[in-house]
Amino acid sequence: MNAGPVGVAVVGAGVISAEYLRTLSTFPDIRLVAVADIAPERAAAAARTHGIPLAGDVPTVLDEPDVELVVNLTVPAAHARVAAAALRAGKHVYGEKPLTPAPAEAEKLVTEASERGLLLGGAPDTFLGAGLQSAIRAVRSGHIGRPVAATTAVQSLGPESWHPDPAFFYQPGAGPLFDLGPYYLTALVALFGSVARVAATAARAREHREVGSGPKAGQFFPVDVPTHVSALLDFASGANANSTFSFDSSHPRIRFEITGTEGTLAVPDPNTFRGPLRLRANGSDEWRELPVRGRTDGRGLGVVDMARAIRARERDGSARTRDKSAPDGGLSTHRASGALAFHVLQTMTAITQSAAVGAFVPLPAQLVPPAPLPEDWDPTEATLSGS
Repeated sequence: MNAGPVGVAVVGAGVISAEYLRTLSTFPDIRLVAVADIAPERAAAAARTHGIPLAGDVPTVLDEPDVELVVNLTVPAAHARVAAAALRAGKHVYGEKPLTPAPAEAEKLVTEASERGLLLGGAPDTFLGAGLQSAIRAVRSGHIGRPVAATTAVQSLGPESWHPDPAFFYQPGAGPLFDLGPYYLTALVALFGSVARVAATAARAREHREVGSGPKAGQFFPVDVPTHVSALLDFASGANANSTFSFDSSHPRIRFEITGTEGTLAVPDPNTFRGPLRLRANGSDEWRELPVRGRTDGRGLGVVDMARAIRARERDGSARTRDKSAPDGGLSTHRASGALAFHVLQTMTAITQSAAVGAFVPLPAQLVPPAPLPEDWDPTEATLSGS
């Protein structure tokens, strides 16, 4: 049985890797072992910056015995290939969103992880931050009575004004729905439970867009996905939501409100880990702030939660009885699980299908929402003994 911090390799040394490496390096239950990238110089630079001993290509990193958990930060089109290779090398996998661009690929990963006795997880883990965890506690404690509906919106002109290489945001597996949708949909599932059916419309404002910054500034690239999506979601719990995801709006907007029988809750931006959290009770003319308690460390909370689950499983013994009918074989004791990421992917795919056929599309399976974190949960505490 292994002991001590879990050995982690980060695959993909692009823009988002900087935040993961920054936060993961502060968690004592994580030991950063390796960085891999298709561009060796990027992997080497990231390794030097964070004092990581090994940098190389994916096969080199997967051959390293000290790597137990792979954090897959590659572009969406590579998610399935890299995750499958890691699982076959005997590594647990935590991937950036979406889990994969296609549900069939994701389902294969969920099945393979279960068959191999490995954990599979997926971003976003922002729902584990102080803002959304406090919102979940507020709903569960009855601050707004019975939850009835939610209204969410995230609108902008897209990332090409600031991202130096934004073309992948407009390819299958991205767009405003697949890029930003996971933050909102994961939060909604954590709050309301699983989605039962969806209806949607979608549009694409322009066929080409222009890079606005960096060495590729002024270059044009094709837009291959819808850039404005409006969705209606019915949850198995009886609640519903209407959500807008857009890269076509000159008026940037972020909105997340939950209506209940006794009031309305203004939820913080689900792409952050912080507050504020505000409540307006029925009959009141004013909003009041609710306390926000929890972690604001940044991306990687789901990884440390998963690392602790890996050691807990090893401590309890691999022969422990599991529910093999569960989507992940009953292995998940961590919250940002592959089952949750898969359900969100299925929801986004159903939204896309509904927009194409003009009818409600049912979700094929349901899941139990992840348990809230304890208020005193601390990723900076060393909980994994090396003895």
